Amino acid sequence: MKPTQYIEVKFTCTEAFKEILIAELYALGFDSMMETDEGLDAYVLVEDYDAEVLNQLTDRYKEASIFYSINEFENKNWNEEWEKNYDPIVVEDKCLVRATFHKSFGNYPYEIIITPKMSFGTGHHSTTYLMIKHQMSIDHDEKRVLDAGCGTAILAVLAEKLGAKEVIAYDIDDWSIENAPENVTLNDCQNIEVLGGTIDTIELQDEFDIILANINKNVLMDELGAYSKFTKSGGTIILSGFYTHDNDDLVAKANEVNLELVGQNEKNDWSSLIFVKN
Repeated sequence: MKPTQYIEVKFTCTEAFKEILIAELYALGFDSMMETDEGLDAYVLVEDYDAEVLNQLTDRYKEASIFYSINEFENKNWNEEWEKNYDPIVVEDKCLVRATFHKSFGNYPYEIIITPKMSFGTGHHSTTYLMIKHQMSIDHDEKRVLDAGCGTAILAVLAEKLGAKEVIAYDIDDWSIENAPENVTLNDCQNIEVLGGTIDTIELQDEFDIILANINKNVLMDELGAYSKFTKSGGTIILSGFYTHDNDDLVAKANEVNLELVGQNEKNDWSSLIFVKN
């Protein structure tokens, strides 16, 4: 059998842009990625590589000063590579996020175990950190929660650990749909359902007390109306995945759909906003 051939694309980019680049590359067919000190190493099957589309991506994000080089090679041991590049983190001295190959340590109120595959959300990026920080400040007890664009389901898992009685998590990404249920099981969660699709296709029933969405600005702007529709009066929506200079646009859009800003925070130029439905 002929060995699987991959194209390795080594990206140099700003720290703040890494997570957006990961999301964009998934949409282009890249199936494995690892963060580096310089930026990102991404891998795609030779037959799926399209230089023209990749150049269009780098042109679209000129402000991030993206540079890349390519290399062709045979398949590699992705788990071994992840173990070299994945460290546990602690959020606000309250929540430990670790991989299966890390030992538990400390005495934190919450611990989340994430299988470090290529799904979005390992806790390392500022946006995920901010979401976790805000979640821990919100009452989840006996609440119904929606995790929009769940990635690894890290936020859904925390929601249950914080007391949520029901959590619906969904994503359109194949890696996430495979990885999220694994992480739900790893954390012994019983009240989380993972669905594949978008907020317009998964046929949601009834309203939610809390909606969590760590997605890029364009998707959030498009979907804020739907989030409001599915949020109970007095319910909470926590958003992240965008820069601080995007705040005004998101707040203006939220006001149009009956959402009031009640909290915000930032980390490394990334922002997170908390809204309540009037």
